[in-house]
Amino acid sequence: MLTLIKKVLGIKSEDFEALINNGAVIVDVRTKAEFAQGHIKSSINIPLDTIHNFIPQLKKHNHIIVCCKSGGRAMRAKSILKSSGIENVSNGGSWLDVIKFAK
Repeated sequence: MLTLIKKVLGIKSEDFEALINNGAVIVDVRTKAEFAQGHIKSSINIPLDTIHNFIPQLKKHNHIIVCCKSGGRAMRAKSILKSSGIENVSNGGSWLDVIKFAK
């Protein structure tokens, strides 16, 4: 069932640890209030409704892992980034899933 949910949300089985070790940036697209309640120490908070403002800065990264509470907003963020010409983006799903790979 979890595999089906991840497929629907566009979450691939990627080696997030390797991506992070190779310089991927983690972008948490939850609200500032949600981010303040807990987040990955090395992540950047860019709420989904403002992500389009950060396209130029995000294009500079070799890979981007987007995450949120459950993966839905991350899926939308990935779509926005891809439609803006950023191909090196992965949906990490929940920040709680990605945290185990971050340092």
